Parts: sequence; C-alpha cells; structure tokens
Amino acid sequence: MGVSDPESSKLAGRSFVASAIRNLLPKEASESYPDLVVHHTAQPVTEYHNPTFFPGLYLTLFPFGLGGFEIKTRPSALSFKHQAKYLLSISDRSFRYHNSFIFVLLNIVQRRQAHLQTYFTVGKSSFDSVARKLTRVTPSLLEHLAVELEQERKLSNPSPEERDALQLLQQVNTLSAPIPGSQASKIHVRNEIRNYYGYFGLPHIFFTFNPSPVHSPIFQVMFGDKTVDLSDRFPVMPNGRERALRLAKDPVAAADFYEFSFRALFRFLLGWDFDSHRSVAAGGIFGFIRAFYGTSE
Repeated sequence: MGVSDPESSKLAGRSFVASAIRNLLPKEASESYPDLVVHHTAQPVTEYHNPTFFPGLYLTLFPFGLGGFEIKTRPSALSFKHQAKYLLSISDRSFRYHNSFIFVLLNIVQRRQAHLQTYFTVGKSSFDSVARKLTRVTPSLLEHLAVELEQERKLSNPSPEERDALQLLQQVNTLSAPIPGSQASKIHVRNEIRNYYGYFGLPHIFFTFNPSPVHSPIFQVMFGDKTVDLSDRFPVMPNGRERALRLAKDPVAAADFYEFSFRALFRFLLGWDFDSHRSVAAGGIFGFIRAFYGTSE
C-alpha cells in the first residue's frame, strides 16, 4: 500500500468540501440522518436535579455513565458544591486536569447562587406602585419585550403592561451580594470592613499577601512531585518553564497552596488560632491580634 500526496497539497479546496458533503450522506438507505450529525433538540437540558447531565457531558470523566450530581437514591443527600469539591480532591486528578470541567462547575455554582440568592430592592416612596406592577408582569410579556429589544425595534404604541415592565427596569435594583466576584459582593465586603472600623477602630497594619506557587517547593510537592525534598535548605526543583506549566495544569493545587500558606502565616507568625478564633497565649510577631479581615482580589 502506498500513500500519494500525504500533505494533500495537490487537492483543491472544492475537493475537501465535496468530500465533507459526501460524509454527511447516510451510509444506509434506511437511515434518515447522517453519521456526523449531532442530534439535538430545541429544548435545553436542565442542570437541576439531573444526574445524567455531567456523565453525558464528560464521557471520559464518567466512562460508565454513573456518578452524576444530585442523585435522589443516595442514602445520604449530597449537595452539588460538596460533590464538586470531592471530585477535585480525590487522588485521581483527571477531574482537576480537565480543560473545561472546573470552569463549568464554577459557572453552575455562580448561576445557582444568582437564581436562589438574588432579590429586589425599591425605594420606600414607590413600593406600592412597584408591587402592583410586579403582579401584572408575565413571562410571555418579558419574552416579547426581550425579543423586541434584542432586534432593536421601537415600541411605538406600548401597552400599559409593557410600559410598566420597562419602568420596572429603572425603579428596581437587583442585589446579589452572596455571588462571588459580583459588584454587589464587593460593596458587601466594603460595608463589613467599615463595620470593623466602627467596632475595633482603624487597622494598625495593611498588607497584600501574595505567595508565589511557581517558586515554592511546597507547591511542587502538592502537585505530586516526590523528588522535591522539603528537608533540604535549598530543594532542587524543575526549571521555570516546567513549574509554570504545573501551575497552569493544576489550579486546585495552587488554591490549596494559597490556603496552606495563608493559615501558616497567621498561625505561626501572627499567632492566630483558627479553632478558637482568637490570638494564641504567646501572641505573634506583632503581639496579640484582636481582629483581622481578609478578602481575595
């Protein structure tokens, strides 16, 4: 058997297109769909209480189609967040090494928090009128307005219900403080810090804690490198490129390293006991800590 033109440099582009079209044709006369067509429906698959969602989405991570989320037949209920944390912490690191699994998990967690922990606030003077308008808003009305606005159509003669729905966009504020990374969560953090000022007084020290996992031998051990000897004063580590690749490959180990470094700093240098939520009897390098507040950027 010989191979002619292995780089396909002598074939015209139209030949490739024609070959692709032929591949779309059914192989058997009885088939109504070609082999390369991905079957789908107009209805999205629900992510709530659907144990087959993740096994169907990630076949390589769930090869037997088992082990999905929120299985009602489990003897003990297991929340979505707890199972996600478990899958990212087991010895089999296929889940944390996957290119998209961890991002889909975070996206679902954030959207669930947005669905379940978002509420409206209105001014006291307009509360009664807004309450009446909210009772007249229907899903079909909102869908109609969304289509009109998406296609940039002008509402020449809006109905009273449509006018009320548009006014609600200006009169109602949405609060979503429990959602990490949202603007409302940042405002919530600032308010808590100001409350600390009022109760404990102004802080005596402010610092940014930014440990570097790339240059840390502890992170290399957390990544799984058994050749790094932490008992040495200057452990031998891989080159800089390999350490950067490890950090990009395993963000879960990077998060564990940050948590470990943060707790070690406050426990052994600043003298804070996380179990009793107070300073240890001997204190730390700055004496006794009365309170502290920390948040991620």
